[in-house]
Amino acid sequence: MLKHIGRHGDRKVAIVFREIPNEEHMCLVIYPDVLPTHIHNSVMSVLESAPGQQASNLADVFHRNLLPDGRNILNTLHVEGMLKKIATNQVILTPTATSSVKLDEINRLVKEMESGTEALKRMQEIDQSAGMVAPEVKRQAEAEFKNRQQGVVPPVQAPATGALDDHSLAANMLVQAKRMEAEAQGLINEAARMKKDAERMFPGVNVGDAKAAPAPAPAAPKRGRPAKSRVTADAAVQ
Repeated sequence: MLKHIGRHGDRKVAIVFREIPNEEHMCLVIYPDVLPTHIHNSVMSVLESAPGQQASNLADVFHRNLLPDGRNILNTLHVEGMLKKIATNQVILTPTATSSVKLDEINRLVKEMESGTEALKRMQEIDQSAGMVAPEVKRQAEAEFKNRQQGVVPPVQAPATGALDDHSLAANMLVQAKRMEAEAQGLINEAARMKKDAERMFPGVNVGDAKAAPAPAPAAPKRGRPAKSRVTADAAVQ
């Protein structure tokens, strides 16, 4: 089953923002089945991709990807009025074919983990008593908790009006850019460390000195009595 996909009544929804600031009982979704074909195909391709399935918020990956015409996916959904605000207790997630859980329940458990309560234990109790929380959902909540503990910055969410303005989108893009800069700086620092280690290991070494590993030498023939077949063949020749 796909992450970020749920149902609102009898209609399929993709959850773009799990909740709206100052109006946590509401979320922002899109209805994939009624999207124009060129937008639908791009949206589902991003949602089903590895980054899409690993993201805590679908908006994270939507704002990093473009439509075939070059427009930003998240901004296009906002500008063309395709983001819909609905109550979180009306969205049903189906992690597996035999289990389901309401979005407001997942949001509440994630918040409890952020505040340091025993939400994981409660999720297990719910799972055992009613089968409502599947392992995939628990892993998602645990991952979100770990990300926040490690200082991962969440995306800027929509205002209480249910619409994403240009300022919010720009701020969200800036957050992602800063995160990418930090990751790039980490790689630069690691490269500098490796250069220093190489210089200490062999002063004056340079890139041109790199050589391919030598091929292994052929195994020396074993000494001892020749094989029986060989002895027989030698005798026949004589």
